[in-house]
Parts: sequence; C-alpha cells; structure tokens
Amino acid sequence: MAESSQTRIDTADILAIDDSIARSSGSAGFGITREGFIPKPFPRLLAEKLALARTLLGEELDLTSGSLIRKILEITALEEMRTWATLGTWFDNTFAISATGVALDALGAELGLERPHLEARGTITLTLLPPLPDGNNELVIPRGARLLTAGGHHIATDERISLSPTTPKRDVPVVAFYPGPEHNLDPGADPNQQINAFNWADKSLIELVAAEKTLDRQLVQITHTSPLTGGELRWPDTRYRELLLSAPRSIWTVDAVQTAISLVPGVRQVQVRDAWGGLDLNQSIFGNFNFIERLFGSERDLGSPYYFTVLVAPTASAIWEGTDGLRASIESAIEDLRPIGIFPNLVRAEEVGIGVSANLVVRGLPLPSGTSAVVNESQPAVELKKRLQARLRRYVDSLPFGEPVRSSEATWAFMNEPGVADVRNLQLLRYPPAFDTIDLTQPQTTPPPQKYGVGENIDLGANQIPVFVDDAGNIVIV
Repeated sequence: MAESSQTRIDTADILAIDDSIARSSGSAGFGITREGFIPKPFPRLLAEKLALARTLLGEELDLTSGSLIRKILEITALEEMRTWATLGTWFDNTFAISATGVALDALGAELGLERPHLEARGTITLTLLPPLPDGNNELVIPRGARLLTAGGHHIATDERISLSPTTPKRDVPVVAFYPGPEHNLDPGADPNQQINAFNWADKSLIELVAAEKTLDRQLVQITHTSPLTGGELRWPDTRYRELLLSAPRSIWTVDAVQTAISLVPGVRQVQVRDAWGGLDLNQSIFGNFNFIERLFGSERDLGSPYYFTVLVAPTASAIWEGTDGLRASIESAIEDLRPIGIFPNLVRAEEVGIGVSANLVVRGLPLPSGTSAVVNESQPAVELKKRLQARLRRYVDSLPFGEPVRSSEATWAFMNEPGVADVRNLQLLRYPPAFDTIDLTQPQTTPPPQKYGVGENIDLGANQIPVFVDDAGNIVIV
C-alpha cells in the first residue's frame, strides 16, 4: 500500500511540475488559438522534456548529446511532434479555406459540389489544301474554333494558327469542350472518337466557310492520330477551394444561380443582376438623381412577370445559340434554382478584343545574329513570344466585367518572363467587334485595331469583358 501511495504522490508531483513548466514557458500559445492550430515544433518539445527531467531528477543529470536519457527524450519528442502535426492537419482539414485533397472533397460533397473534372487535351494536325482564293495569302484558324467527331464529341482549338502555301501544315493543341474522362478521345481504339470535321455552327470559322464556299471544295484537312488525355483528372485544390468558398448554402438566391451557371461548360464568367434588389448601373438615371427626393425604382407591377439579368461571358470555344448552345445549357442549369414566376434574361457580354504591341530587349537566349526579321523568325524568338502571349492571356482572362486593361500589368507580365531585360513602347490595342457580332448581310471591311498611347489603359463598360487576341507579329525583339 505504501508503494502505491508513493506512486500516486510521484505522479501528482510530475503533473504539478509539468503544469508549472507549461505555464512559465508559454505553452498556451500552441494548439487551438485565435490564429488557428499551431503545432509545437520539435525543439520546443525537446526543451520542455529536458526541463522536466532536470526538475524531477536533479540538475546533475547527464543530458548531453550522447547520454541514454537524452536519446530517449529525443525519440519521445519526435513522436510527439508527429502527433502534433497530425492534429494540425486534422484541424485544417475541417475548414474549406485550409483543407486539401480528400478532406476538401468531403467538404465539397457536403455542399453537393463534387470536385469537377478537367478537360482532356491533345494535339491534331491541320493541313492546308492549296490554292487559296484569289487575294488570300493565308487562312487563320482562331483559338476556340470548334471541331467534331463522328460520335458527336465537341473539341476546340487551344491556339490561333495561320496556314499558308509556305507553311501548309501545323500541329495544333486542342481541348475537349466538355470535361470528364469520356472525352479522352482515342482514334486508334474507336473510329467514332476521331476528330474529323469543323463545326460549321461556330461563327468564328466564317473565314474558312467563305473560302471553301468560293472554291467549292475542302481547304483544310484534319489529321487526328494521338489520343486526348487528362479528362480523368480533377480540379486542383486552389480552384476547387475558391468554388466551395463562394458556393451558397441555400437555393433560390443570386449566389446559387451564379454558382450553377459558372459550372456550365463554355462559361468564362457570370454575373447575376437583380434590378429590384439593388442599383442597376445600366440605367441612365444612375448617378444623376437626388437620393432625398427620388426613389431607387418604381413599385413592382404584380401583373407583369419579373425578370433578373444574367450577364454571361462565354469562352472562346462556346457557341451561344442553338438547341445545344450555351444559352440553352444555362437556361436548363438554373431552371430548378429560380423562384417560381421569376425568369432569367440571359445577356451575352460584349467582348472587346485586346492586344499588345511592344519592343523587347532580350538577354540570355540563344538568338541568332542578323536582321530584325531573322531574329524574330528564329525558333527561340517564336517560343519566347508564345510564352509571353500565354502570360498576357492569363492576365486578360482573369479580368472581371468592366475592369480596365492596364498597361502596367502587361509590362509586369512581360518582365516576369526569364530572358526579357526591358520592355519599350508598350501600347495596348483594341480590336474591332468579332465576326459573330457583325451583320453579315452587309459588306464588311475589317478596320485595324485602335492603338492606345504608351502607358495608357483601356477602359471597359459594365457589360464588357476583355478577350486576348494573340497576334505575335505585334511583339518585336530589338
């Protein structure tokens, strides 16, 4: 009995001493705090164990690096550090803002938003079958041009290319329009998965359609031999987390409608506007009336249907009209989310073509010597310009409705590319409206882009969104 009593006393002493050390050393700053979960690091755990051992067993205890007791304490501290790290991971995985991997998937499943798939990607070959119509020196296939398979799969080009008698064949990266593994097209396994035709419902192909109609024959041959891959992959954590954080926790709300539309393939950005629930920037009266004397709007006429506006910016490969077009897909996606008797008014955003003209000073790249034409047409220069265009496209595509395109941001994108030492005379270009916004029943001439001054920004309206025009000829290495 005496031994049991002594054991209880020793245990109580140890707990008291450990509590004293914890309070005096600030251990309360670890674990769940106002800043989140802060795990104890290994040096801290080891220092606490060494202090506890000296207090219990005396200062003369050998705790040098070669002693047996220190090794035991180090091993124990290491295991405790792993436990703290596991607890920290578990704590972080309970919140959408910090969860990763499978834990983030579980949080998304609770909201009814499973992690979406990515689009399959691959490469096809386009071959020009000359001659071209009189007066045409080249045939341009825009980025986002839609293609089809015999099985009805939808694909889009992921790069703007130019075909001419001097360069009649080009390898073109393509991306599936719809996400998912069912669009990992393999022409070798199934002939119905071979990309073999353009989608003539795509109005961006008007140049090709007009040329083939003039010659009454096929002008571009499509060769698809390598499979498309990557459709089985899912969104990365960062993109999926942004979706979950913005997702609503209820239905029949603006956020619910906006989230549903943003997940429709072909939607680049969306904004839901309710004129009765807030200010409408499009009304001419906005900003021009006295808040004391006038109301924001008249009372609702209960005998008339109520509409809310859905402003949509489509991707380059989206087809707006048609039974399987983007408009129909959006209307179907929000049919069960809108309140009864309230209808959407779908409006396509006005797309403003944006380009960049600049002179570059390059250092550290294997550029050839010779004239400016020789330098700019070399393979290293072409690859550099492709990387720069990709940077500019990422910047322009990230801009929301009405956000100005800033010259300083374009300069920053250039200067962050390795090998670019200086950017001179950078000017933003504003291109005329796209073909699908022009009345094709009337003769048309394509005006040149409007060139803004050096350092000048391009301002956009509330219903406008920028679209990058990748014309590498405006970027010159000096």
